[in-house]
Amino acid sequence: MVTVAAILVLTERDVEALIDPETVIDAVEEAFREYAVGNARMPAKIYLDLPEYGGDFRAMPAFLSGYAGIKWVNVHPRNAEKGIRTVMATIVLNDPATGEPLAYMDGTVITNYRTGAAAAVASKYLAQKESKSLGLVGLGEQAKTQLVCISQVFDLEEVRLYDIDPAAVDRFVAEFPDHRTVKCTLEEAVAADIVSTTTPVRSPIVKEEWIGEGTHINAMGADAAGKEELDPRLLVKDGVRVIVDDMEQALHSGEVNVPVHEGSLTKDRIYGTLSDIVAGKLAGREGREITIFDSTGLALQDISTAKALYETALERGIGRTL
Repeated sequence: MVTVAAILVLTERDVEALIDPETVIDAVEEAFREYAVGNARMPAKIYLDLPEYGGDFRAMPAFLSGYAGIKWVNVHPRNAEKGIRTVMATIVLNDPATGEPLAYMDGTVITNYRTGAAAAVASKYLAQKESKSLGLVGLGEQAKTQLVCISQVFDLEEVRLYDIDPAAVDRFVAEFPDHRTVKCTLEEAVAADIVSTTTPVRSPIVKEEWIGEGTHINAMGADAAGKEELDPRLLVKDGVRVIVDDMEQALHSGEVNVPVHEGSLTKDRIYGTLSDIVAGKLAGREGREITIFDSTGLALQDISTAKALYETALERGIGRTL
């Protein structure tokens, strides 16, 4: 008789009950470290582009820490006009030794948190230690976890907010009454010590001359070919260090993808990966340089977080077993 493994199902509500920013930050930092030392494997994400529907799907597999898994996630920016989430995801976790599925879980909340956690880890190593202000450009779901996670690492005294939609700013202020939030122009928002951009724009909106020395930028929005948020002149400016989460993905779909393909930025001008910095192979911040973290989003972050939540769910008896 063939033995069928029990499969744990974790709904969105289950994941929300399990997740917390500290756990996700630790999981994401560990994923970067494991990748740098060769203990993790991750092919580049696969895109299924559907321009006729104004969106795409991404398949994101990875292996680390005794688990294999894959996230299946969509990005449909126009969903916001319909009152539907723009990003939705499902994660399947497997036993790599047998291939048996261990868990099916909602990946939408995990995606939001691990994106914020990636920015928090990058800021930990690349921002000035005394950073007190955070500028958020684009105030959707991703911006919320940028604030939640980065405020775990830094004692923020001011959060500068900018969105093209004034109503989005008002909603954000109301949702975070415990933070000192300030409504700003775009130029004022990016004058903060740490800046996180989480917009769906396809043309640069952050000008090179607005960014002062010592600033750290988490460029999170460019996650597909042809997208960019930052003035490409900033990426090649003297005294600027560009750090990517994964070189192959960044060259194809990160903040650097357009300037690299147009020839204004060459691969050798990219300082390195965040994994190598976390693992101590490269130095992080060294002075008053401008640092830019180009985040495309890694399957390793999802699977590392899913692993942590799966193990906690088993301990706490959360979820439904099939």
